[in-house]
Amino acid sequence: MLNVMPTDEKFISSEMSEYFFEGTEKLLEIWFTRSDQDVKGRSLKDVPRFEWERLLDIVKCTIVTSSCHDGIDSYVLSESSMFVSKRRFILKTCGRTTLLYAIQPLIDLAEKYCGFDTVEDIFYSHKNWMRPEMQQGPHNCFTSEIQHLDELFEKGAAYCLGKMNHDCWYLYTLTDFNDRVMKPDQTLEIIMTELNPNIMKIFTVEESGTADMATKKSGISKLWPGMLIDDFLFEPCGYSMNGIFGKDNYMTIHITPEEEFSYVSVETNATQKCYQELVQNVLNTFYPGKFIMTLFANKTSVAMESYKKHREYEFNNYRKDTLQEVQFQNYSLGYMSFHKAPS
Repeated sequence: MLNVMPTDEKFISSEMSEYFFEGTEKLLEIWFTRSDQDVKGRSLKDVPRFEWERLLDIVKCTIVTSSCHDGIDSYVLSESSMFVSKRRFILKTCGRTTLLYAIQPLIDLAEKYCGFDTVEDIFYSHKNWMRPEMQQGPHNCFTSEIQHLDELFEKGAAYCLGKMNHDCWYLYTLTDFNDRVMKPDQTLEIIMTELNPNIMKIFTVEESGTADMATKKSGISKLWPGMLIDDFLFEPCGYSMNGIFGKDNYMTIHITPEEEFSYVSVETNATQKCYQELVQNVLNTFYPGKFIMTLFANKTSVAMESYKKHREYEFNNYRKDTLQEVQFQNYSLGYMSFHKAPS
């Protein structure tokens, strides 16, 4: 999300000599446990901050602001966000970050400080890049990412949802079946492109001056009333926000406002039986030309009710392009894409 970088890190195409920033994020979520299932008194929150900073050095991003809460620690990064709770770790990074290189060091940290010796589940996902040739390491194509992940996990599986020659969404997860007692879990992500330029101007220093002003002026502060917000407005433009509510619920929003490659993502694990109103409020806030929506819910989550109904979702002034559903051993996944209807 950081749009001002050292010269050697700027996204300058040698062929086109133009500035470009990849707003599309890589999203990693890992759940840890122990082989003997004895997780009482163990928490990823016990990993010291200097270790997180070292981990993020590998990814090529830094912490710009953070906040600690009883159930979850929140970090706004120079390129998106990180959340740390008892057994769940979430890292979301944009730009040319090298997120996959952090997985093995993360596994080592989880065992060293928490005694977690088992990866219970992993979800790695991202929309297709706008400029894949500018990604580094294994990230320039999904096949290379799969190869990297397969070297770490024996029972991984890779998927592509959407239109492979247009907008699509990649996922890597585990297929290992187990009959453990699962904590209710759900994740909604809304990925928006072709944003309204007038709305995007709010997320510039020239227009808003401060992150707090951008949060209020845009209406982000109203998306989940009572949410504790930690936000950051980059110079000269770009915006990130982490919001915390409930015991360990979060919402994170990241905005790349430049008209040529505008991008906004909204992600939350809010517990809802129906997400239609929340999604509509997000669309009314940002007015994207098109968007992708994904919804994960496991068997014990009340969001399974929303999953069963999501195929019926309709949004004002938008038409549905794609609807796909995937059933995993413990989770259900819904994927939908929409574009703005002709006026």
